[in-house]
Amino acid sequence: MKLDSELEQFRSIMEVPSTFQEGFRWSSLLGAVFVALVMVPGSIYMGLLAGTMEIGAAAQWVTVILFIEVAKRAHQTLNRSEIFILFYMAAAAMGMPFSGLLWNQFFINSDAAAAAGIAEQLPRWYAPSPESASYGLRTFFHVDWLPVIGFVVFSSFFGQLANLVLGYGLFRIVSDIEKLPFPLAPIGAQGILAMAEDMEEHERRSAESSWRWRVFSIGGALGLGFGSVYLLLPTLTGALTGTPVQIFPIPFSDFTQQTGRFLPAVATGLSWDFGHLITGMVMPFFGMLGSFIGLVITFVANPILYKRGVLKSWKFGADTVETLFKNNMDFYFSFQIGVSIAIAGAGIIAVVRSLRTIRRKSTDAAGAPAIKPDRGDIPTWIVALVYFLVVTSYITASLLLLRWHHGGWTRGIRNIGVVLLFLGFFYTPLISYVTARLEGMVGQIVEIPMIREAALILSGYRGVACWFLPLPIANYGQMTVFYRQCELTGTRFTSVWKTKFFLYPIILLSSIFFMNFIWSLDKVPSAAYPYAQRIWELTAANQTIMFSATLGEYSRFEQAFRWLFLTIGAAFGGLLFFLMRSLGAPILLTYGVVRGLGQNIPHSILPQFIGALIGRFYFQKRLGLKWRQYIPVVAAGFACGMGLITTVGVGITFLNKAIIKLPF
Repeated sequence: MKLDSELEQFRSIMEVPSTFQEGFRWSSLLGAVFVALVMVPGSIYMGLLAGTMEIGAAAQWVTVILFIEVAKRAHQTLNRSEIFILFYMAAAAMGMPFSGLLWNQFFINSDAAAAAGIAEQLPRWYAPSPESASYGLRTFFHVDWLPVIGFVVFSSFFGQLANLVLGYGLFRIVSDIEKLPFPLAPIGAQGILAMAEDMEEHERRSAESSWRWRVFSIGGALGLGFGSVYLLLPTLTGALTGTPVQIFPIPFSDFTQQTGRFLPAVATGLSWDFGHLITGMVMPFFGMLGSFIGLVITFVANPILYKRGVLKSWKFGADTVETLFKNNMDFYFSFQIGVSIAIAGAGIIAVVRSLRTIRRKSTDAAGAPAIKPDRGDIPTWIVALVYFLVVTSYITASLLLLRWHHGGWTRGIRNIGVVLLFLGFFYTPLISYVTARLEGMVGQIVEIPMIREAALILSGYRGVACWFLPLPIANYGQMTVFYRQCELTGTRFTSVWKTKFFLYPIILLSSIFFMNFIWSLDKVPSAAYPYAQRIWELTAANQTIMFSATLGEYSRFEQAFRWLFLTIGAAFGGLLFFLMRSLGAPILLTYGVVRGLGQNIPHSILPQFIGALIGRFYFQKRLGLKWRQYIPVVAAGFACGMGLITTVGVGITFLNKAIIKLPF
């Protein structure tokens, strides 16, 4: 596939070094403990409060900066590999495998689950029954939660093992054999270089080569300033007075109830998070342009569909959440499936064409990837063996869980076994390879929609337990970008695997402890967590559409699924790709249009597009290619600054809630 000029710019930012170094240090585990004890609770809290994940980025940068400063004072240096592993370790410590427990306790008691008739059918490894005393006590340290905790440990362990090993195997294929460029991978590696250059500058006493550190500091100052107003102010006022003061509404300003008079069935609003402007500058311009075009299409199409009686459920006065859900039920659920099928088809066609091109080129006699010295490669047979063991474990555990749930073997369980074999040994390797190639060519992923859902529905199984099994379905192709970034920073792959091995127990303990602590502070969701209170009910309602499909009776799924709308979506997506290809338009423009058509919260698309315009027509004109090197570092600094300032607010909130008021 021919890369357009914009992707070529991203590709040329960094080159793979000739040597690789060990990045794992035992002292680095102290950074993981620091993140687990200090940053994890703040990340959980801010995710519930504002849906923001900046604290996760801050955890990475704070850990790296802290170790760099300590190393300077100890007259030591950290190379790029050690900084990369610190960065990865901090991110992994924020993984929080038990993060879903707060959602589980909400969903089983939600109005949406009760209305769909599935609350009483949820399995015991998902959440205890609604009558459990643990809900009144608000604690996960209860005997009723033991099956859930065991399930999470099993799923997270085998899931991370497969992700690391199979992702590596796919990287060997698409990078070493097929030599794909991975044009967007340098974006994530630029911040690492900023830290490394600061260390080098400290040694050389030369400011000439340390531009990344200066640019990172500018981004950090922007994050600190905006975060003080956007997140710190409402956090502190809410903790100290009980009434949060919001200058910029969280999570967004909703105009749908006002604009419904002239834009029926259109969700309008604006997210005030300055981070969206930064995101628009970082990401490829044509991807952001496509998203804006897709959003404009919905502004035109939704009123027409409403007048034609397609979006029949919408009523004037509905807000964003209600509008999006009703539009999903009436049209977009099926339409988006069709569009996604077209995208998947286009991606597979691109991969097939690329493979034909590779076959025409001369290759070495063995056809094996050239192993680079000191990179830390492992034999291919280990990759295959690990994947076989993971899939076999998933299938065995799923069948045993269903037998436990139903009290014996049934025909539906046997049919589920056939589905698991198909997903584990055919679909997952196929879609992972296709995605790995698309990531390597244009920095995009592909998913064939509804494969999991269709397989479970067609199995004939009755009940909802099948939706909560450890299914052997995943897309490991996205992990190839991580290994490319690891390679770009000259880090041995063995450093990553060592880090994960020693870090996993720390992640488990911090995750379950702080999830329990957050739940004990207040009901989740509640007025204390405006994002969760506003968005979770929409998410629950959307999930019940699919979960109800296997109940064996008329369901929300049957109400939302329409073959006609699916066909229209597939035809639209296919026509869109054909026209874009005929006109020679950038490939990312097409993917962007599809993103803009999605019925997720659309209020971030406009600020992202504004950021893309500013970056493209002002900064890039002034700075040229250097802008593409600067802005990822600015984004990293901004995330760090936002996370730091919100961590301060979260700390004060926790201290305030920990105060015991005496009766005298």
